[in-house]
Amino acid sequence: MTWIKTVPFEDADGSLKNLYERIKDPDGHIDNVLMAHSLRPHLMEGHLDLREHVLNNSKNALAKWKLDAIGIYVSLLNGCDYCVEYYFAALESLLEAEGDAIRVRAALEAGEPERVFTGADLAMMFYANLLTARPDKISVSMIEELRNTGLEDGEILEINQAVAYFSYVNRTVLGLGIH
Repeated sequence: MTWIKTVPFEDADGSLKNLYERIKDPDGHIDNVLMAHSLRPHLMEGHLDLREHVLNNSKNALAKWKLDAIGIYVSLLNGCDYCVEYYFAALESLLEAEGDAIRVRAALEAGEPERVFTGADLAMMFYANLLTARPDKISVSMIEELRNTGLEDGEILEINQAVAYFSYVNRTVLGLGIH
């Protein structure tokens, strides 16, 4: 599960028990990434809030599948296999055409997003790569390139926040030995 202690569902009480009740799946399972926060329920609450606002907010302009594709790419770049599998499962459930998610993953694993993405979507992936691997190399010219593909500033912000969120989760997983 993780290299630090966690509080199992059956031992939880108070605010942690309430959080667990809210996030457990129909089988009663608590995701390991969230359970890793169990010693500090306020941190779990913060993680949940961040995830909801960055990935699942109805006011986002970008399609959810694009955000999950960013999650796979960022996780691959960060070497977080646990997260790659998690976000790939999410991507598979969102893409209807059989094999689309597999093609996206294969292209990202090969470091060749241009095999499946074009235009603004490809620019989005290049930005995600640079922001993950070499954030100090981001400049105003990169933002201009994103705009030139048709992305609006709000969409650029959504991409930026998705990359930051996925990097946060990757570092939580890798830094605490979550599996």
